[in-house]
Amino acid sequence: MSGPDAARTARAGESPARPAATGRANDHPEGAGMPTGAVARHLGVSPTTVRSWERRYGIGPADRRRGHHRRWSPSDIAALEAMCRLTARGVPPAEAARTVLAARDRPPAPPAPAAGTGALAPGSRAPGPGGSRALHVGSVRPECRGLARAAVRLDAPEVGRILQEAVTGLGAVDAWTEVMLPALRAVGRKWASDGEQYVEVEHLLSWHVATTLRAAAVRPTAPRAVPPVLLAAMPNEQHTLPLDAVAAGLTERALPFRMLGAAVPPRALLDAVRRTGPGAVMLWAQSPHTTDPELVRQVVRTAWGARGSRTHALVLATGPGWRRSDHPEGTAGPRTLLSALDLLERAAAA
Repeated sequence: MSGPDAARTARAGESPARPAATGRANDHPEGAGMPTGAVARHLGVSPTTVRSWERRYGIGPADRRRGHHRRWSPSDIAALEAMCRLTARGVPPAEAARTVLAARDRPPAPPAPAAGTGALAPGSRAPGPGGSRALHVGSVRPECRGLARAAVRLDAPEVGRILQEAVTGLGAVDAWTEVMLPALRAVGRKWASDGEQYVEVEHLLSWHVATTLRAAAVRPTAPRAVPPVLLAAMPNEQHTLPLDAVAAGLTERALPFRMLGAAVPPRALLDAVRRTGPGAVMLWAQSPHTTDPELVRQVVRTAWGARGSRTHALVLATGPGWRRSDHPEGTAGPRTLLSALDLLERAAAA
């Protein structure tokens, strides 16, 4: 995910190249736009994709003088950004190109303020993160690929739109599994290989994922009259996005829940079980280092209600931290969030 191009980019800081030594520097200043490689990094696509769009569909720089490298102006880059958005939404490239070209041929709208336009001033640095490659997300849904590209561009409005449409169209848990999680993993791999250069992408994407899932979880609904589900991360566990996805999924199924969030201390967890009388408790551990089988066994043994009719909750020990062979006795260990959600619904209806 890095290479000679990335190293050269980091050293040069994406400064505009000097005019070519042809004796005609004023004829076509090389600084009047961005080169194809820098544009591709800004968009989160490969340079081959940019060149292909130019060759096949005419989505290219307006200035195409012979004998010079392609230089992309802010309006050219804006057209490519529109192309990225449309193809990420599933529009075929040829149709997307027709739409973009038709919009470009219309009279220009009044200029927007510089902040937040997403276009780059001639000769300015590319605002995208370091590295010469787009995020490698593998074989994923188009929404995930579009999400990764938008995150690399730091295109917050597009990230939010893709996430909202994914939750609406797929449901929260499937949106998490098929769109959000692969993109987050790709960012994590890039971060690990490139040091701090992709931290800003991970932070922006994580914030929008959490915001979208939590908004879906707390939207007004009429929940069923059943005991709530208690959701909590283990005492040393900080990862809660999977729990946010389950909370949103419970809301979609009109099931009440209580979210305790990250790093819940043992005493607080046991207290919450006794006080809320949940139909089920879901405990998340992302890493083997954050599992606590003895605490889970205490949750399994915790009961409430009048003497003679004491009640226990179904306890789910979930997350990749729990090895299948090490699940505490008396707990369920679903392998996927969707199967966990189904178990929680069955427990609520029991």
